[in-house]
Amino acid sequence: MNHSAHRKVLISGASIAGPSLAYWLNRYGFEVTVVEKASTIRSGGYPIDIRGTARDVADRMELLPRLREAHVDTGKLSFVDADGSLVGSVPPEAITGGAEGLDLEVRRGDLADALYEPVRDQVEFMFNDSIATLDDRGDRVEVTFEGGAHRTFDLVIGADGLHSHTRRLVFGPEEQFHSYLGHVFAGFTLPNDFGLAHEAVVWNAPGRAAVLYAHEPHDPVHGFLVFGREEPPFDAFRDPGAQRDLVAATFPEHAWHVPRLVAAMGEAGDLFFDIVSQIHMPTWARGRVALVGDAAHATSFLSGQGSSIALVSAYVLAGELATHADHADAFAAYERRARPFAEQNQALATSGGTVMIPGTQDMLDARNEALRNPATLTGDEFRAVNTGLVLPDYGLAE
Repeated sequence: MNHSAHRKVLISGASIAGPSLAYWLNRYGFEVTVVEKASTIRSGGYPIDIRGTARDVADRMELLPRLREAHVDTGKLSFVDADGSLVGSVPPEAITGGAEGLDLEVRRGDLADALYEPVRDQVEFMFNDSIATLDDRGDRVEVTFEGGAHRTFDLVIGADGLHSHTRRLVFGPEEQFHSYLGHVFAGFTLPNDFGLAHEAVVWNAPGRAAVLYAHEPHDPVHGFLVFGREEPPFDAFRDPGAQRDLVAATFPEHAWHVPRLVAAMGEAGDLFFDIVSQIHMPTWARGRVALVGDAAHATSFLSGQGSSIALVSAYVLAGELATHADHADAFAAYERRARPFAEQNQALATSGGTVMIPGTQDMLDARNEALRNPATLTGDEFRAVNTGLVLPDYGLAE
């Protein structure tokens, strides 16, 4: 039985989880509003993978043709050592556990656009705005927006990412749910002066990685500088100059393309600086408010699965809301189905970090030895997790 009639749902966030949830709730007959602090759907961004169960969700959304057109097709992942010498090259599937010919790799903005287009005229989007206050009255949620509007909703869903404002308003400060994984990263773009196309190259020294990620030959490449650090550099978060100084000081080498990456980082207008971290919460719902995607269970980019889990968890949350008359029952069922999948993917971050950023010389030597014998790299651990949830068929979408 469909229990969506006349229920109004506010979704905070229009990245991946938010528009995906909006799509399914709209299909099930909910009245949906999405609020997003940015002025529009964000374009660009580094490539993300859609594999396993998430690909099944995209198929049910009839997005596969469009996503295949946007597929960037990274064919090779190469690793070089501290002096820039090639250690070995493997297909990405050897690391990620993906399925060649089935997985999709698209720019984050292309996925966001593909999710937005089917609902842009059917769902209310409030851009340039955000939630100021939430008041869960038991039978409804009273919301005040930063733009001044006051509205009432039956449910509110936070899909606003790792540093979720909705989570902070309802569940408290981020610190109690935040798990630092011991790494800091800086991401940026730079001109493709390296002759790279459809590939990624990773330079390693113990506890550090410098990465070039190339799409088309004439497109800018994505640069990443990642390093281990015992304590998060909180003092640098509000000071871009301090961020650049910290990263530059951590990569003093005059080897491979490290100096070029450091110089580009110093000049980049699109620098994104953050810590590698996860969100672990005892529950994803409180009253009439629930969380989805990174707001509930951020995995970190080391798992390679954040967007895939967002697609899956949004599908499950919408389906459970549509098949339960009581929101508390729906939220509980959503967690029972989606939490094991999310936690298995969170655990992948440790394995991903070991491969991409070996912490010690011994770990780096072991990784390099495996690269010289690529038959030992199967990605089986990742593959089992990627497909670790069989999608329920809620049977209500028209």
